[in-house]
Amino acid sequence: MLLVRRSALGFGGVARWGLRCLYSGDAAGQYQDTVLLPRTDFPMRVTGPSLLEREIQIQQRCGFDQLYTWQREKKAKKEYCLHDGPPYANGDPHVGHALNKILKDIRNRFEVLRGRQVHYVPGWDCHGLPIELKALGDLGTNELTPLQIRQKAREFAERAISRQRAAFQRWGVMAHWENCYYTFDGKYEAAQLKVFQDMHNKGFIYQDYKPVFWSPSSRTALAEAELEYNPEHVSRAVYITFPLLTLPAKLAAKAERWGDVSALIWTTQPWTIPANQAVCYMPKVQYSVVKRADNEQLLLVASECINSLASVLKTNLESLATFAGSDLEGGVCQHPTIPAKQAPLLPANHVTMTKGTGLVHTAPAHGMEDYGVATHFNLPVECIVDEEGRFTELAGPELQKKSVMTEGNATVISMLQAVGAIVKEEDCVHSYPYDWRTKQPVVIRASKQWFINTASLKDKAKDALQKVRVIPESARSSLLAMLDRRTYWCISRQRSWGVPIPVFYHKETGEPLLNKHSVTHIAKVFSEKGSDSWWTEPVETFLTPEVLQKSKAGAVSDYVRGEDVLDIWFDSGTSWAAVLPESDPRADSYVEGKDQVGGWFQSSLLTSVAVRNKAPYKALVIHGFAVSEKGEKMSKSVGNVIDPDVVINGGKDLSVSPPYGADVLRWWVAESNVFSEVQIGPNALNAAKDSISKLRNTLKFLLGNLQGFDPRSQAVDPKQMHYVDQYMLHVLREFSMKVTDAYSEFDNGRVIRLLQSFITRDLSSFYFSIIKDRLYCDPEDSLGRRSCQTVLEEILDGVSRSIAPVLPHLAEEVYLHAPGHDEGDTLFRSGWIKTSSVWRRPGLEEAVEGACAIRDSFLSSIPGCNAAKYEVVIAIEPGLFFELIESLQEEPTSTCSQLTELMMASRTTLTSSLPRDLPSDAVTSTGNFLINLEGGMIREESSYSVAAMPTPLSRCPRCRRYTSDEPDCLCLRCQTVLENDQGSS
Repeated sequence: MLLVRRSALGFGGVARWGLRCLYSGDAAGQYQDTVLLPRTDFPMRVTGPSLLEREIQIQQRCGFDQLYTWQREKKAKKEYCLHDGPPYANGDPHVGHALNKILKDIRNRFEVLRGRQVHYVPGWDCHGLPIELKALGDLGTNELTPLQIRQKAREFAERAISRQRAAFQRWGVMAHWENCYYTFDGKYEAAQLKVFQDMHNKGFIYQDYKPVFWSPSSRTALAEAELEYNPEHVSRAVYITFPLLTLPAKLAAKAERWGDVSALIWTTQPWTIPANQAVCYMPKVQYSVVKRADNEQLLLVASECINSLASVLKTNLESLATFAGSDLEGGVCQHPTIPAKQAPLLPANHVTMTKGTGLVHTAPAHGMEDYGVATHFNLPVECIVDEEGRFTELAGPELQKKSVMTEGNATVISMLQAVGAIVKEEDCVHSYPYDWRTKQPVVIRASKQWFINTASLKDKAKDALQKVRVIPESARSSLLAMLDRRTYWCISRQRSWGVPIPVFYHKETGEPLLNKHSVTHIAKVFSEKGSDSWWTEPVETFLTPEVLQKSKAGAVSDYVRGEDVLDIWFDSGTSWAAVLPESDPRADSYVEGKDQVGGWFQSSLLTSVAVRNKAPYKALVIHGFAVSEKGEKMSKSVGNVIDPDVVINGGKDLSVSPPYGADVLRWWVAESNVFSEVQIGPNALNAAKDSISKLRNTLKFLLGNLQGFDPRSQAVDPKQMHYVDQYMLHVLREFSMKVTDAYSEFDNGRVIRLLQSFITRDLSSFYFSIIKDRLYCDPEDSLGRRSCQTVLEEILDGVSRSIAPVLPHLAEEVYLHAPGHDEGDTLFRSGWIKTSSVWRRPGLEEAVEGACAIRDSFLSSIPGCNAAKYEVVIAIEPGLFFELIESLQEEPTSTCSQLTELMMASRTTLTSSLPRDLPSDAVTSTGNFLINLEGGMIREESSYSVAAMPTPLSRCPRCRRYTSDEPDCLCLRCQTVLENDQGSS
């Protein structure tokens, strides 16, 4: 072995005369302490109780609870307003809350990081029947006063709010949690009444007697948004005959030979027959008189329904005459069960041919379209059903007090059977509206209610919606369809827990007293004393002499206060007036689930358009629901409910339900396609945990290689950096711009994909594999190593900030370990990813990517082999490509050039043509590379050749590269490093 005496000083485990070569068989172990391996106390994995403790510590140490207030006090050029749709205060937090709140928080944290002032006030929807029912339990309302009911409901809501708020804070949601909005707050209620007053003054709010959805189980009117449709509802459907008493004039001549004819109708609601006032037909459709083959009965039906009816009745139907629907004008039928009552044949456009007979029984008090017919033809509107869903005395003694949905319906069918009016009875499975709170079927009944005339607002609302960005755009059609379907909105409810409708009624005439003077004063009282004052204060408190005088009303003793409360959708739908900044009460975004398309999105739009003629939002973001991993709706009975508290803290059996922490829950939200149904379960959560673990591994590598590096004093100017380092800054800048765009589009899933691609492809598979030798084995303070560390610090900073909106706990934990800032600094108070346009230099991208193309050819030529054991000869014809690659290696042949580093080879030779005397074991390959510079002004395609051959050089025991002249001897680079270290020690 060759001995080279260099120094009498010792170095680590090396003998006291400096050796370039050793006799020891374990030469590499002798140099272990001379290699600059990564060192950091940042843990790669944190699990179990320590994970939960760590997240809580980070929240406290990094001031999570103070961040919102800090950013509100900081000066900013732009504001971002995300208006919180209030969750309902009637239960524990669930994964639907987590999906919604975290999605909002990701956007808010992103906006704070990029320097905007965020306006976000969390709120709760506190009124309404679900809270009232849960608060009362089995008590009922009969023995309690309205004030007692309200007190119990308020206490229940406050307990639910407390639990939900604690969960939202634990999830890392940024807000001023002591400054939330509640729809039971007096000032909020006052703002709501101001909107009510404005809409009433403009004629949009009115009182009327008309049919509404009515819930017997809740004993209140309901709006469309408070319904859910049961597709498996079973009704007793019947085909009923209405004998023709008076033939239509145009058919009189034809009818002389017919005999008795009956109009045949089909209904799934036989209980409405006693309220019948007419039979409707479609004027532009053909009708026929048909004769049954089995009993010669004559029936009037729509011509296109004959075949389907024949199948249902199981007999042939012979057509005796066919005529236009308009020829039925003037016909009159006999009511089947009420001898003294007649039902005229009337034209109507709501008649359809899809099911039934083409003739529709019409009960104006119990059908929306029926009421429209009654209005047009001045028919009576007689409601025969009370608030409990039972027949009133108007229905007759046989039916009075019977439930219309059960025994009352059966009795009506028996009455029809008794007079021979039923042709066919069958069970019909169809979609039917249910009360979304009690899960019981509703009925339609006429009653005196307060309404919003949405028909007069529809066109303005559509125009306003055209100026709103909808994400995803495909949801816009649903928004417009919902507006089209809603002709009026019933806003009065017959309950106690809500905002009272600010109306008084004259004791004798029943005339309402409601005007700007009275409502303004009532709103002032509510602002000071809350809406409980409606029950605690005397009437004189509201109807002051001044109010009565301005209203031109009589004495205060002439009036009684109304007992109805406002629909909770009106409560929450006016939140824009109570919560958004007064300077411009229009939010940048509303972000809610798809169930709000016909709910909060619409009620907010309608109230805002009515008062201000514009939408309260610039953008709508509509996400899907959280479902099980099988795509099923979560249900306690099925046992597939995922509790976010168990996700974070673990369940009773930690081996089955381990604690994942808040960041895993947040990653699940970010990674999911939130614009469809979002699946959650053990597989999704474990995948999220594994993804974060891989991310932690990358962050640990970055932190470990930045030990002892201070970017404030040791950073290298980009112009002095290695080309691949400069190139990585360019890649980082591209990555940061794409991430910024994705966050701006609420596309958090794309952020995750960009991050994982950047880490896997650009860092782990490319940059990290190239730079390890330089990081570990170059002199600690060398330009090459500091160049690399400068880039690693920029990458660490960029990756940390890119994940911060999604993983705030992890991002702040990394920031606590990262170099370059003072004690007490936090990531969220230090801005977004910082990049520079200087990082993109002409030719830089082409030089590095050209070298990578050559490397790919080289590696493809030696499949399965270790590139470090090969040396490479690269031949490029003189030209632009050669000049670019030459910038990576000045010498013709080198073991330590930037080009060799990129090739990951033992030694690289750059030449204009391959030598003719290549060794017999050399492997050659060729390729082409297209250079595109100056925006396409310079385009040049160049060819190259690569020869790869096993290197004759030996493995250096320190750096483990094949760059040493002799076995077990240090390469020249490592020898120089050790000599310099010894000389400086």
